[in-house]
Amino acid sequence: MSDAHKELTGPDLRAGVAARDLPDGGMLLGHFDGEAVLVARRGAELFALEATCSHYGGPLAEGLLVDDTVRCPWHHACFSLRTGEALRAPALKAVSCYAVETRGEQLVVLGKKPASPAPATATPGIASIVIVGGGAAGHAAAEMLRREGYGGKLTLLSADEAPPCDRPNLSKDYLAGNAPEEWIPLRPPEFFEQQKIELLLNAHVRALDVKAKRLSLEHGREFVYDRLLLATGAEPVPLSIEGNRQPNVHYLRTLADSRAIIARLDKVKRAVVIGASFIGLEVAAALRARRVDVDVVAPDARPLERVLGPELGDFVKKLHEEHGVRFHLGKKPASIEPHGVNLASGEALAADLVVVGVGVRPLVELAEWAGLATDRGIVVDEFLETSAPGVFAAGDNARYPDPRTGAKIRVEHWVHAERQGQIAAQNMLGRRVPYRLAPFFWSQHYDVTISYVGHAEHWDKLELEGNLASRDAKLTYWRGERRLAVVTVGRDRASLEAEVELEA
Repeated sequence: MSDAHKELTGPDLRAGVAARDLPDGGMLLGHFDGEAVLVARRGAELFALEATCSHYGGPLAEGLLVDDTVRCPWHHACFSLRTGEALRAPALKAVSCYAVETRGEQLVVLGKKPASPAPATATPGIASIVIVGGGAAGHAAAEMLRREGYGGKLTLLSADEAPPCDRPNLSKDYLAGNAPEEWIPLRPPEFFEQQKIELLLNAHVRALDVKAKRLSLEHGREFVYDRLLLATGAEPVPLSIEGNRQPNVHYLRTLADSRAIIARLDKVKRAVVIGASFIGLEVAAALRARRVDVDVVAPDARPLERVLGPELGDFVKKLHEEHGVRFHLGKKPASIEPHGVNLASGEALAADLVVVGVGVRPLVELAEWAGLATDRGIVVDEFLETSAPGVFAAGDNARYPDPRTGAKIRVEHWVHAERQGQIAAQNMLGRRVPYRLAPFFWSQHYDVTISYVGHAEHWDKLELEGNLASRDAKLTYWRGERRLAVVTVGRDRASLEAEVELEA
């Protein structure tokens, strides 16, 4: 998803640039042998690395230096200036580093450095690790285990029929028809074989014995483990109304779900989206990109008001209405028919397709059967370990202590799940790294991206800077004197700065 054909800008770094043009803490964008290269200075140290984020091709030169790292302005990936390693999801692939030196009053890039393989790490007592769940947290954990040098047996059990995929794209560009199929897998097929990760698809765990450190699948195959990660995620909340099993009713969670919707679209003229959630509204935007008429039904007075507040709720509603979406707010569906949705108010909406997006619920049954502590999620400590030693949980199913408020929270976001998976992997190897990162997610609506950092279930003050109508705004959510979250529209750097401040 990188923009490989972007026009190169800035100086030719092979020829050099004046050292005075790069102050301490500064970044400079140039190019070397046809590649965009970022040069940065920290004190007396100089760094040079590939200037394009390995996630979606974001411009790192427009990001933020934090200590000896650089963070991408688009989706907050973080890279080491020293090694190019992708330290934080959503980027999973390193960027190249370059040798750079001072020659007189010039800074000169010499060439690309060879990549350094991850050293093997001794892990006494850990011969087998099993991960249950092939989504964001599970995949990121498996990848991080190998990156951390774990060389033992590693099994990834996924209930999905497809290998780990770029789930955020399923309701955005992929559904809209703007992202090709090859963008969707997170890794090429050979990755799992090369990394010696046994990936089993359609693998449903039937039983878990945490005392014996053993689990079994529905078809009977058993696994023993020394460390276990439960990354089972969540599932869509089903509608419980008449007609909820009609063939035209769809949910969107997996690649198969997105493909099933796309397969119907050549015969769809009108669609009803039930639920004005992030995923529901992203589906609405994607369907409008395919020229499908869309009605959105939701019980709230404004879309997303409970999450973002009235100002952003009104902004999002107007944005969708400008693109032809019709809202039916303060209303609920009563029944679904083959060609329409009947509302409790008596209205009937024509629909060839119905997409339900009314939220998800964590998959905790396996943990409950095994006797683990649960509370609307699997309860974990700051190291993401459950009530059973050696068993960890990460992602949408984990309820963990929020370092900013002290409360136990559960967060349902892709980047958050990936980052929890990465830290759980380190802690399964005994690193004892507390999870203190600020949750981050982005939501795409047509040509507008909303970036959210932090976590605010409830707030008593909301500050608005800038102008939402101009798509240039920052909203800060407070409870008392504590800043809980920051949402930005058109202010990527402000979102990065908020992330750093919230984690301080």
